[in-house]
Amino acid sequence: MSRAPVVRAVTAFAVIALSLFIALTMTPRLGLDLRGGTQIVLETRDSPTVKADAEATDRTLEVLRRRADALGVADAPLARSGERRIIVELPGLQDPTKAAEVIGKTAQLTFHPVIALADATTKPKEGEQIIPDEDGVKLLVGPARLTGDGVEDAQAGTDPQQGSGWYVTVDLRDGGRKAWAGLTGEAACNPAGDPKRRVAIVLDSKVVVSPQVNEGVACNVGLPGSSTQITGSFTAEEAGDLAALIKGGSLPVPVEIIEQRTVGPTLGAAAIASSAQAAVIGVLLTALFIVVIYRLVGFLATIALACYALISYAALVALGATLTLPGLAGFVLAIGMAVDANVLVFERAREEYAVGPRLRPALEKGFRNAWSAVADSNITTLLAAGLLFFLASGPVRGFGVTLSIGVIASLVTAMVITRVLAEWAVTRRPVARRPALTGLADIGRVRTWLNARKPGLMRHRTVYFVVTGVLVVVAVAGVAVRGVNFGVEFTGGRLVEYSTSVPITADAARELVGEAGFPNAVVQASDADISVRTGQIGAADLARIEAALESGAGQITKERDELIGPSLGDELRRNALIALAVALAAQLVYLAFRFRWTFGLATVLALVVDSAIVVGAFAWLGKPVDGVFLAAMLTVIGYSVNDKVVVFDRVRELWGMRPRTPFAEVAETAILQTVPRTVNTGLGALFILAALAVLGGDSLTDFAVALLIGIVVGTLSSALVAAPLAIEFEKRGSAPPPQPPRKRASRVREGSGAVV
Repeated sequence: MSRAPVVRAVTAFAVIALSLFIALTMTPRLGLDLRGGTQIVLETRDSPTVKADAEATDRTLEVLRRRADALGVADAPLARSGERRIIVELPGLQDPTKAAEVIGKTAQLTFHPVIALADATTKPKEGEQIIPDEDGVKLLVGPARLTGDGVEDAQAGTDPQQGSGWYVTVDLRDGGRKAWAGLTGEAACNPAGDPKRRVAIVLDSKVVVSPQVNEGVACNVGLPGSSTQITGSFTAEEAGDLAALIKGGSLPVPVEIIEQRTVGPTLGAAAIASSAQAAVIGVLLTALFIVVIYRLVGFLATIALACYALISYAALVALGATLTLPGLAGFVLAIGMAVDANVLVFERAREEYAVGPRLRPALEKGFRNAWSAVADSNITTLLAAGLLFFLASGPVRGFGVTLSIGVIASLVTAMVITRVLAEWAVTRRPVARRPALTGLADIGRVRTWLNARKPGLMRHRTVYFVVTGVLVVVAVAGVAVRGVNFGVEFTGGRLVEYSTSVPITADAARELVGEAGFPNAVVQASDADISVRTGQIGAADLARIEAALESGAGQITKERDELIGPSLGDELRRNALIALAVALAAQLVYLAFRFRWTFGLATVLALVVDSAIVVGAFAWLGKPVDGVFLAAMLTVIGYSVNDKVVVFDRVRELWGMRPRTPFAEVAETAILQTVPRTVNTGLGALFILAALAVLGGDSLTDFAVALLIGIVVGTLSSALVAAPLAIEFEKRGSAPPPQPPRKRASRVREGSGAVV
């Protein structure tokens, strides 16, 4: 007896047990779009003395971590992205203005001597500058004598017994002590009350504080110690902020905020709830559909699907992957796509049972013969997911991670867990006596009807080409006439979403925003939700918009706030186009290597058609094209390639067995034989997507709509575009038909194998 079933069973049990342990003992890491908070993306810039390389960016990151700690966000996730970018996540922080003020201070902290008060006639010499002090009085200050690099620590304190109020203690490093003593010693040579007796502490071209040197400090001696105190009429909050800024020290290089996202916790909770509802409803519908079609093995496949969800979730948690909103959508969608491998196996097993009506051998051959198509389709999906991870950014990368994990988990569940359960079930006597219970004893009504009718699809290739051309022209016309509604992610600008206590129409909200001074803002409203999209605006401009909306919509609550710099928008848009182009090229290279260049070129041209129709549909519908849409497009490409791989895999197999049969006839036979798989897999995914479209909220609804269009178009293009194109290309090709797969010779066993 072969030990392979035992090994598979033990492996399946071990994987499920480990996944269950991880799921029960570890908690997932939620992205800010699910748990609420603020994310800021900073980009370092070259300074006159320091180049913004990876080393300088790492030093900057450490300074920013101290500033984040000073905000009260313990262990805030900070990470360098690339050579010059820093991603700062502040969970639970809903005030991006304060975060940007403290985190994003761009200039270096410097200490200057005060030369005099300045007026309109004052002309600064080289190295001098005029800066308003903390009270707005203009000061003429000299060149910096000390930078934040000389500061070791700063803390706010108070002494209630002496009644001195709040103060800030500054601890200096060895290099800063001498400079501080010299600076304060020179200031002490001036009489009390003279502006020259002050020292200006400057951050971001703004005087943070300009204290006067105490009268007890000797001239030209200064404050020689390693610690000094700055006193004044500080409140507790002012002293704390001042200590945080001084302690944060100087950034080695300036930084610029190029992206800022704020998501309210209620929006994240709603997204989780709606996605969970979509997952439950979609999976139940998919499971019911599979059980109805494939009966007993379909029921066992639904058990494997539950294991698939458990394994995928455990892998996400164990790897520490951040689960974002698009990632959650990818997780839900991958459940529907995991049906594909099971359907492929069951359809092949049905075919084998029709040839030789024995359940166990038919099932084993089904798994063996379906492996080629399963492997090829999953590899192409992994290519799309990998491109998402390397070329996309932000939450969309999370979608690529979850999709990759889903693909690998589907292979484990379909080829190991489903196989263990199904092979065990078909060997039971009650099942063996009633093979119809398994769902494998007939080829299904759809296949029976197609075999009887023989519709002759490939005779109408010209019609398909004409219809496809018309659809592409309509799609291109949509892009030309309506234009592509690029989201703020690709154009740069600011997008803010509010919930209101009083419902308001889009026209009324647009008028209010226009009266606030932003007539060109794009304003949309739905029930009690308002979204406002503008160019680059600051906190003061945003406050004017909010005040205007409150005058007509009652109390408003900010649910989401995204600020994208123009340079980042251009980069994201460029990367999106590169991702799509590289995705198509990668599919072409893989398919040409795995199959024939004719199959690969036909598939890629069909993918171009699929992509054009989806983009054109979004242009006509006026829906936003953003990062979530990019995730949807690459998923459409992956799904569409899966479908075409299955068709061409069957074409290759049939053509190898019938090398003298006309290629058009072989292609049509392959299409008809794979129709049940295509329909059943497509319906399994459509149940999930329909649930997402209805329950998923605005962003997930657009994601689901793009995939619904893409799956329908991609399924049709496999039979009506890719296959006809392959027929035309093969007319011009000279390569011979593929060789049929060689059957492995069975080894003849001599004796029992026992030895003494």
